[in-house]
Amino acid sequence: MDLVIVESPAKAKTINKYLGSNFTVLASYGHVRDLPAKDGSVLPDEDFAMSWEVGKPSQKRLSEIADAAKKADKIVLATDPDREGEAISWHVLEVLRQKRALGKKPVERVVFNAITKSAVLDAMAKPRELDVPLVDAYLARRALDYLVGFTLSPVLWRKLPGARSAGRVQSVALRLVCEREGEIERFKPQEYWNLSVRLATPRGDEFTARLSEYDGKKLNRLSVANGDQAGDIRAMLDGARYRVASVEAKPTRRNPGPPFTTSSLQQAASAKLGFSASRTMQVAQKLYEGMDIGGETVGLITYMRTDGVQMAPEAVTEARKAIGAAFGDRYVPEKPRFYSTKAKNAQEAHEAIRPTSFSRHPKDVERFLDRDQARLYELVWKRATASQMASAEIERTVAEIEAENEGRSAGLRATGQVIRFDGFLAAYVDHRDDSAPKDGGASDDEDDDNRLPRIEARETVDKRAVESSQHFTEPPPRYSEASLIKKLEELGIGRPSTYAATLQTLQDREYIVNDKRKLLPEAKGRLVTAFLQNFFERYVQYDFTADLEGQLDRISSGELLWKDVLRDFWREFSSHVESTKELRVTNVLDALNDDLAPLLFPAREDGSDPRSCPRCDGGRLSLKLGKFGAFVGCSNYPECNFTRQLGTSFSAEATDGASADEPRELGTDPASGDVISLRSGRFGPYVQRGEGKEAKRSSLPKGWVASEIDLEKGLQLLSLPREVGMHPESGKPILAGLGRYGPFLQHDGAYANLETIEDVLTIGLNRAVTVIAEKKEKGARSRSTPAAIATLGEHPDLGGSITVRDGRFGPYVNVGKVNATLPRGKDPASVTLEEAIALLTERAEKTGAGKSTARAKPKAKAETATKKAAPKAKAAPKKRAPKSAAAE
Repeated sequence: MDLVIVESPAKAKTINKYLGSNFTVLASYGHVRDLPAKDGSVLPDEDFAMSWEVGKPSQKRLSEIADAAKKADKIVLATDPDREGEAISWHVLEVLRQKRALGKKPVERVVFNAITKSAVLDAMAKPRELDVPLVDAYLARRALDYLVGFTLSPVLWRKLPGARSAGRVQSVALRLVCEREGEIERFKPQEYWNLSVRLATPRGDEFTARLSEYDGKKLNRLSVANGDQAGDIRAMLDGARYRVASVEAKPTRRNPGPPFTTSSLQQAASAKLGFSASRTMQVAQKLYEGMDIGGETVGLITYMRTDGVQMAPEAVTEARKAIGAAFGDRYVPEKPRFYSTKAKNAQEAHEAIRPTSFSRHPKDVERFLDRDQARLYELVWKRATASQMASAEIERTVAEIEAENEGRSAGLRATGQVIRFDGFLAAYVDHRDDSAPKDGGASDDEDDDNRLPRIEARETVDKRAVESSQHFTEPPPRYSEASLIKKLEELGIGRPSTYAATLQTLQDREYIVNDKRKLLPEAKGRLVTAFLQNFFERYVQYDFTADLEGQLDRISSGELLWKDVLRDFWREFSSHVESTKELRVTNVLDALNDDLAPLLFPAREDGSDPRSCPRCDGGRLSLKLGKFGAFVGCSNYPECNFTRQLGTSFSAEATDGASADEPRELGTDPASGDVISLRSGRFGPYVQRGEGKEAKRSSLPKGWVASEIDLEKGLQLLSLPREVGMHPESGKPILAGLGRYGPFLQHDGAYANLETIEDVLTIGLNRAVTVIAEKKEKGARSRSTPAAIATLGEHPDLGGSITVRDGRFGPYVNVGKVNATLPRGKDPASVTLEEAIALLTERAEKTGAGKSTARAKPKAKAETATKKAAPKAKAAPKKRAPKSAAAE
């Protein structure tokens, strides 16, 4: 009996069917060891010795694998065909050696790019040894990430309270997002005008020509800079005579793009399907590991962590055959297409992402997949198929028009195109690229999608209308996940398998926010980036990070020794960190005040000094560091207690000409005579009654705009909570108020949510009693188990089906009587089976739940242990996904 070790239980299940009864296939459930998140896990002074720790969920897995290894005739390591897969095999092998489970048994390493029967059997027939340089590259990458994170992060904590951490790749990705935001802030719109003429041929067919030349000068988009110029040109065009100078039709060919890599798949899935990078990888993982297709479990796509763009020769042959059958012989090019990647540091040996069989048309497998799986499979199939199809044949027509009016002349251009043969476009049309900034330059291709009527050279055309329109240049667009991934790949920073985790880490640490699929830096993220650029500039430089990535790739190819790379890096890095110990917080604040001036001190409408304190004479505003992070405050503290949340300003909302930071007086409270004012604080705008410690304050509720707040609304907010009336049954008061979690009703110690602040201000007794009753009834029902959002599969130890549910305190995973809360920020839709198993196993071990299933104990003892452990149960801690590259 041979033991085959893979990383995924789904993969194990599929492969076990292919290999038969002479093999035992066990899963490690991803990485079995990791560096403990504490000082001393990597020791530079001891030649970079690394201290590995086996996670609790992995301890039992490894014991089972070790027991099976002792009984096996041979050990076959069959983890994924990338650096992470090689590392998992190395870790498992190291643990088996420590447990003395190997003896003199042969150990083989096999890799396959697709989980199909033929691919698995071919790989088993061609074993190799563990790739030591690939493992070395993993060790170097892991050590670098640890050393950067655990050396830089304490510096941030000391010098920049509120900052959480820094990382080798995540800090560079954050810099890109922050720099783009800075470009947008500094951008000054430029006015320009477009002029065009609607013309008609002698045959009565109309078309539009755009102004391209005036008085002998070529024009670009910004040439006509104001309305006066536009009006003068328009007057000339109104009285002009028009003649066709030339008509040229140029046939062109458009070639298809290569099959997907990891990053291009994430970009296309974002643009076409609206998937996040992490969601794309989760769905792709399931398609790769195997789906039940009509009673046969088979992997539908090849391995999805790759930057190669080539397909295997046999796959190209199959694709060409499928193209002929589906589209016709004309769509099959004379020769197969060959692609090479333009990305830096790409590993060309890896195959691109493609269907494992081109004969499995998306429509044929759709009924076996859920909606997201079907859509992503269709995307992969179409792109890979299109990559081997014939070019599209397009005819582009350009008509040059001359306009003359009393000695003045102008040139106009009309363009259009016709697709004569769609070629690969019949299968796949590329997604729009939203990553490039708009430079305001001219574009001759704006009308290329138009089809021109028949236009003859030297014929006269009639003017039907002259049109002019005012425009302003736009700032560069914010990055989306897709365009940021594309930029990182172009710069050669990070690896395809790390991008999704890196972006998720930045969001979890509240450095960036994904707003309507656009990435915006939080104030905390901009502070961290500014700090690193001022005091650790070398380590957030794009070229430096890309060069380090190149060195890691050279380690994997055996060209460099991994510890030599670590020594060179650590020598300079540790010296630089040591020099920051003398850095004073005042030096940090001075640098950040200058670097982030537009964010910290926004310009005021009255033109006054943005750094002057609006509350006292002589006070200067500056960045301050407090217990809960950074804010803007006055230099005259404690005499002046003016503070403002970063980026908060009333300047865009002010209606009375008041200074952006100055409290706006709303009126006087008729009951107390105190002044009611609108102010800006660290946590946003609020209303205040009176001054000093006795002043009452109330934050503006969601949906209320500062510019619309008047005395009446201010008094309403300050009167909360208000008494709605006495409950007819209990005789106790019902209160309506605005709390931390929004509008609410409160009665007899119980709370019920209200939808809007208007409900708080207007709700009557009858409606309040009804809402409380409905909440009570709903609460009784909610004590039952919530409906499952998704079913992931079977738990191998606890038994039963694993489901994802949304409970009163947030989403969680469940199996039997064991519940485990998902980590903060984790999308319930992106939870994998391996992540769920790890969370539930740890939860069960902490609480004692499921022991009667997991261990062969007498029933009575197991139940007693569960009951004793239950009261001491704690919330499940955050866990890293068992199989995904660490965010760098």
